[in-house]
Amino acid sequence: MKPEPGEFLAMLTPEDIEVVRAAGRPRRWERGTTVMSEGDTSDWVLVLTDGRVKVSSHTSSGTEVVLAVRGPGALLGEMSAIDGSPRSATVTALEPIAGIAIRDFTGFLQEHGRIAVLLMQLVTGRLRDADRKRIEYGAFDTTGRVATRLLELAERYGEKTNGGVRVALPLSQDELAGWTGASREAVSKALRTLRDRGLIETGRRRVVVHDMEGLRKRAR
Repeated sequence: MKPEPGEFLAMLTPEDIEVVRAAGRPRRWERGTTVMSEGDTSDWVLVLTDGRVKVSSHTSSGTEVVLAVRGPGALLGEMSAIDGSPRSATVTALEPIAGIAIRDFTGFLQEHGRIAVLLMQLVTGRLRDADRKRIEYGAFDTTGRVATRLLELAERYGEKTNGGVRVALPLSQDELAGWTGASREAVSKALRTLRDRGLIETGRRRVVVHDMEGLRKRAR
């Protein structure tokens, strides 16, 4: 599967990718498998080559907060591998996934300075994205945040059909709620609002966006 734009593998040259493949070993996980666990300490990272995962954390009350959905090309677990601190989030396979596991990631970066610089650019981009999401939580209502997340999924994973843009939704409503910082009931109401406006159509783990521009306006 082709790496997503902006993800780690998409930033590398074909020669860099061969270096990454040579440094690690291929791994596979089934849907629902926990790939990395919050609180663990480890020096290995995963370069995702196929499938999607959710990155999540839990509050002190046990509520799951979905931090991101990552697809092909993503680099996972790099922060803990670099600074030696416990992992700050759990990574779970949303569908069957494959990737390249690299141990002693710090040593790998020391040997490959160009890739290390690209990683700095990637981490900076993620920090900017995190800042943008914090602004969203303060400025948008639940429907706006749900519209934003659906728009993101449609732009990243959508397939054009006669009826619009179809997305095989990898998240349940509970997970979508965790990704938007809202309750399941609030997300259900937001989806109903978007359906009533003719912007989307929903089904079991799928959504069809009938009006991308209309959804984009509601996401603002």
